[in-house]
Order: sequence, then C-alpha cells, then structure tokens
Amino acid sequence: MPRIIKNTQIVEDHWQVLTLAEGETPEAVALPAAPTLLPLAVWLARRNEIVAAGLAPGVWLDAGEGPEALADDLDRLAVIGVNFPKFTDGRSYSSARLLRERYAYRGEIRALGDVQQDQLFFMRRCGIDAYALRADKDIDKALAGLAVFSDAYQAAVDQPQPLFRRRTARGQEAA
Repeated sequence: MPRIIKNTQIVEDHWQVLTLAEGETPEAVALPAAPTLLPLAVWLARRNEIVAAGLAPGVWLDAGEGPEALADDLDRLAVIGVNFPKFTDGRSYSSARLLRERYAYRGEIRALGDVQQDQLFFMRRCGIDAYALRADKDIDKALAGLAVFSDAYQAAVDQPQPLFRRRTARGQEAA
C-alpha cells in the first residue's frame, strides 16, 4: 500500500486517485466503492449519485480549477487534493490557501502530482497537511525536510501572525 506524509507522520494511504482517460466523460466512469479522490468534473456531474450511494467522497482539483466550485460541498468532503502537474506550477498553492482562509475548510488538503521535498515546507504554510510524493522520491528524507526551517517571518495559514508581531507580543508579556 502506498504511503503519504500526513500531519508530519508517514502513514499508509487508503485513498485512490481517479483520473479520467482522454475522451472519457464524467458520466461514463465507474465509481469505485473504496475511498477515492474524484476529479472535480466527476463530482460536479454526479454529486447526488455519489452522496446517495454513501461513498466516501474526496475531490481533487487540477491546477487550473479553483476551489469556489466546492464551496457548498466542503462539509461533505473528507479530503481535497490539489494537483501540482509539474514542480514549477504553483497555482495549487493558491487553491489550498483559499480553501483554508476564504472557505474555512478544516479537512485534509493533500498535495498530489509532482510533489517533492523542496516544496513541503511552503505547501504546509499554505494549509496543505498531507503529501503524496512522487514515487521516485524518498518519503523519509521528505519528512525530515518539513523541519528544515524553525520559524518563518511572514504570516501564512499555519502561522497567522508575522514574526515581528509575535516578538512584540512576547516582549509585552515579559514587561
């Protein structure tokens, strides 16, 4: 069974990721009974059928798809995947941050695709809490990479106050 990093631990991944073959329509795809991350198009086309069947739904967003399409369904989704089709495509960072900050999503946000160790710290800053690394990457080294930086200057999802405000607050408490 594949492994992922989730909440700074290596765990077995019980979710599968469904992708549409070229030319395949969302209505034609067979829905698996196992926990599955569905493409956004399948979720939007078959939402009622999926919910009525009692399937454990999860959805993944491709880099060009925004989270606003899921705004009314967030309480139904245990996992939302954000796809990084290549290392240099950063659009999914924005999707993760919007899910956390604008839509207050508290479930798992999982990085999918071309996920590498160098990105994990920055992904966590944007609200991503699970990482499905590329198959050719060492998951143990990647986990260690999450601890490379001990603090960050800027505010982000994982630390809403910038460092200068945290230092000021500590100074006022000491006085």
